[in-house]
Amino acid sequence: MSRSEGSLAIAFTFVVAFIFAIMSLPGVLEYLRPEWVALIVIYWIIAIPHRVGVIIAWIVGIFHDVLVGAVLGQSALALSVIAYITFILHMRIRVFPIWQQCLSVLLLVGVYLLVMLMVERTVTTSHWTLWYWLPALSSAMVWPWIVLPLRWLRKSYAIN
Repeated sequence: MSRSEGSLAIAFTFVVAFIFAIMSLPGVLEYLRPEWVALIVIYWIIAIPHRVGVIIAWIVGIFHDVLVGAVLGQSALALSVIAYITFILHMRIRVFPIWQQCLSVLLLVGVYLLVMLMVERTVTTSHWTLWYWLPALSSAMVWPWIVLPLRWLRKSYAIN
């Protein structure tokens, strides 16, 4: 497979994450929505840090801000922060067993949500509750089901 086909496969995963990010969920399930875009950024940085890094995370964040109507740069900043942390720790996270990777994802998505909250609270006076942190937990819980199909995709398209 060529490098461009691998890049298209990576872009496809981000498009699917964007679709999942804007998909409507009923009632309380809206609070349990995993942070799909952050999960995909974390996976690709762990898997191929030389191709997906902080700049790609920033670009994806800008697209995410436009898509969901957030403050322009809010997701870009948050994704860049977790991309940098993931890049620094990717060699350690890569060799962790899956349950430790889930804990790492819980903390990384927690940092993502914290940065998002700090920007949101700086710009507006938003009201939040403890429900705000549930996406970090649900993201950690779906991590094993993210890793398996993306690993298959990476191997089938020989993305290195």
